[in-house]
Amino acid sequence: MTRKPAAPEATPETPPPDLATAGPPHGYVAGKADAPVKIEEFADFECPGCGRFATITEPDLNKRIIETGLATLTYYDFPLPQHRNSQSASNAAACADEQGKFWPMHDQLFGAQDKWNTEATDNPKPMFMSYAAAVGLDAAKFEACYDARKFQKRIDANLAEGLRRHVNSTPTFVIAGKTYANAMSYDELKAIVDSAARK
Repeated sequence: MTRKPAAPEATPETPPPDLATAGPPHGYVAGKADAPVKIEEFADFECPGCGRFATITEPDLNKRIIETGLATLTYYDFPLPQHRNSQSASNAAACADEQGKFWPMHDQLFGAQDKWNTEATDNPKPMFMSYAAAVGLDAAKFEACYDARKFQKRIDANLAEGLRRHVNSTPTFVIAGKTYANAMSYDELKAIVDSAARK
């Protein structure tokens, strides 16, 4: 009988973060700072369920909840060890954020997940470079950031925060302090946000 590991298993490139030293999480925030409800999402760029949520539900969430000021959305990296290219995707997203383009890169990554995921390639960097061009990034600056893994500590801190909160599947949402595992429909999210806002 095998025991379930308490944290993602180490790979040669990305050992699991040390929860004691990972530092504070630093997610990516969309929405108005004074919105009454906070939605936090722990997600893996290579996770199919996260991809479906990002491409099907999230456009409505953004238009009808985030942009109207009902809630903010904070995205936290939670790369799963079985998705070997997910750490690299989080790296690409963080380097896009350095140039103010996290959310456009987020949309590119999820929209073309089948082109760069572990099943598609062992070298996703060329795809990420093309997405950087598509969203208007300075390619040289992006590539230098990506190659240096400049924001690996941020990715590790976000992952560690999920582990501290006992996240064990993606996507996982925390809305007004309550945890919801797995993707939800827009209607389900709206009902939860409305209820939280009333409280």
